[in-house]
Amino acid sequence: MKRTLVLVSAALLLLTLFACSENALMKSMSVNEKMDRGNALYEQGKWRKAAPYFQEVVFERRTAFTNEAQFKLAECYFNQEKWSDARYEYEELIRLFPDYSDIATAYYRLAQCWFEESLSFHYTQDETVSAIDAFRTFIERFPDHALVPQAQDFIVKAQYKLLQKKYMNGYIYYRTYDYSAALLYFNEVRAAALNDPIDCKSLYYSAKIHLYRKDYEKAQPVIAELVARYPQSREARRLGKRLAEKP
Repeated sequence: MKRTLVLVSAALLLLTLFACSENALMKSMSVNEKMDRGNALYEQGKWRKAAPYFQEVVFERRTAFTNEAQFKLAECYFNQEKWSDARYEYEELIRLFPDYSDIATAYYRLAQCWFEESLSFHYTQDETVSAIDAFRTFIERFPDHALVPQAQDFIVKAQYKLLQKKYMNGYIYYRTYDYSAALLYFNEVRAAALNDPIDCKSLYYSAKIHLYRKDYEKAQPVIAELVARYPQSREARRLGKRLAEKP
């Protein structure tokens, strides 16, 4: 056991010494050498190792390579799925170097970072809203860019997540007997005119609320729509018989 601990400690010491020596070597390099080394590692897909070299160039601020280093630093974080770090670096690129040759990709990646940071529909959707806004900004600024179709696809996915969140909110209010609030959310889902399980369930629970309230005049058309659009669904089978019933 003691021998294992000694070996582990020795290995950690060697790694620390190696990192310190590599860091000292990097500090002694010229900007050109740092950029060359960063690019070499970048081309090999060694994002973690390349990032410190680009970071060093970025710290210089006023070199011919600063804008490129800023972009590639963001790309290194993006490729490691460090979304928050990447987003910050893309934002810095957009702020400091708005005329960078590949600034359109930075706008697109920024939106992607927001999308990847967004949580499932069970949680708050602030990042999802930010992703939609960022993708729309990208499309408005670069309407002819090759990535516009992908940006539009991301917007559709993000908007669907927001609808899922609205359905979840409606269901929570339904289960807590706050029927007025539940109907507001279910109606928002229904207004999207999807052909989808959450639309089906929104119709189903809306109808049930009207039935609970004995508001048969409102319940009947909702049930009719449910049966017409989702005739094979369990929800339609459960409520379909109510169509023939009289209030």
